Amino acid sequence: MCICLIRHPATAKWYDRRDYVFIEFCVEDSKDVKVNFEKTKFGFSCLGGTDSVKHTNEIDLFEAIDQNESKHRRTDRSVLCCLRKAESGKAWPRLTKEKAKLNWLSVDFNNWKDWEDDSDEELSNFDRFSEMMNSMGGDDELPDLDGADDESADSDDEKMPDLE
Repeated sequence: MCICLIRHPATAKWYDRRDYVFIEFCVEDSKDVKVNFEKTKFGFSCLGGTDSVKHTNEIDLFEAIDQNESKHRRTDRSVLCCLRKAESGKAWPRLTKEKAKLNWLSVDFNNWKDWEDDSDEELSNFDRFSEMMNSMGGDDELPDLDGADDESADSDDEKMPDLE
């Protein structure tokens, strides 16, 4: 009996942080996971799912990484790769060296954060805004919210009849 392996890239999501770039390969029940960290290239392969589909991904990276400090972790649902940037504090506008659209790769907007915009000047502006709001005066207490703090029973707090 011949088991033929189907090869195709694994679906992946990525996001950028100050010191790391994260790539999550969405492969359930992965086996034989191999991750290859090179200075400007990244490789991933595994067998996934009940059909043992062979997934292979290779990426020429936007910038260099520290391959000795880069790691990966496998779970039952995915493989998360943590690539340590060679140059911390530099934003990556994309994961790949070339401006090519890879149909298997997308941005993980649930984890994306524009950390490079968190400058000292903006934090200072936020502090000034907070001071302005605090100095506007008014009552220190919130207005009465129509009995929201009233501890008396509501009309719908009556005892429910027992189920038969």
